[in-house]
Amino acid sequence: MDNWQLLEYAAWGLSIVLGLYILIDTIRTNRAYSEDLLTSSREGDIDDALVIDPPHQGGHK
Repeated sequence: MDNWQLLEYAAWGLSIVLGLYILIDTIRTNRAYSEDLLTSSREGDIDDALVIDPPHQGGHK
């Protein structure tokens, strides 16, 4: 087995890992947020829903 084959196997392994990460992240996101929130087109809907510390919304003064 030469270096190119090892590099090819490493690339396939990395693509599988990244694909699994994307799939798991998609499932977690779908469970954490409603479909209406994820597909909203109104600007600020998601930002307003994700505010953790309201006094700090809009930057520091």
